[in-house]
Amino acid sequence: MSSQPNTVEIEVTDDWGSILVDLDRQEYNNDHKETRRHCSLDAFNLDDALFPSDVDVLRDILKAEDAERLHSAIAKLEPRQQKLIRQVFFEGRGYTDIARSEGLDESAVRHATTRALKKLKKFL
Repeated sequence: MSSQPNTVEIEVTDDWGSILVDLDRQEYNNDHKETRRHCSLDAFNLDDALFPSDVDVLRDILKAEDAERLHSAIAKLEPRQQKLIRQVFFEGRGYTDIARSEGLDESAVRHATTRALKKLKKFL
């Protein structure tokens, strides 16, 4: 049994024929998403905004600017202080671990990190 529907041809007036052709064209256009502007219409939410309401673009921009300022300030520290800040805050290493790996006392690492943070705050 064939899965294709049977095709039936009927004769209609030119007026009805042009209306049917126009409806077919409109249906075709409606079935295809807008892609010429590289923006899917699905990105619009019910608020008629390009971005969903739960996305805070300003917050994301400020967060990126803060991160840039922080990295710029860290770059102004001495190399040893940069390394300490990176190990403690970005790599999550503890003072004891850092002290053990460098052969120092834990309190020395803690104090050096505190001095680096005070200097970093001045740059920010």
